Amino acid sequence: MKRTQISLSKLRDIGWAEWDPIGLLDSDEQWDQQSFADEYDTYLMQAVARLRQGASENEVISYLIDIERDYMGMGMQQDTTSRATRTVRRVQQDLEILAEVT
Repeated sequence: MKRTQISLSKLRDIGWAEWDPIGLLDSDEQWDQQSFADEYDTYLMQAVARLRQGASENEVISYLIDIERDYMGMGMQQDTTSRATRTVRRVQQDLEILAEVT
């Protein structure tokens, strides 16, 4: 995968729309108006780094699941896997689009 820059703002759009494991954002709120907007930045940037380093989709999905389940202590929820999957696929899609444009 060609090394491309995904903006932090775009990464936050994806993370808040698809992942939000703690459930901090109400459906009618915008992440960019919150003091906790950077809550998931480290995990999302790590997911991007892993994809760029050649990790498989499943490896990165597992990473997000592990973060939520074990590190954050949220346990395994009914939608944990589907949220992590949507997040990784949206990040991959944006990285692929950016690679085509640059």
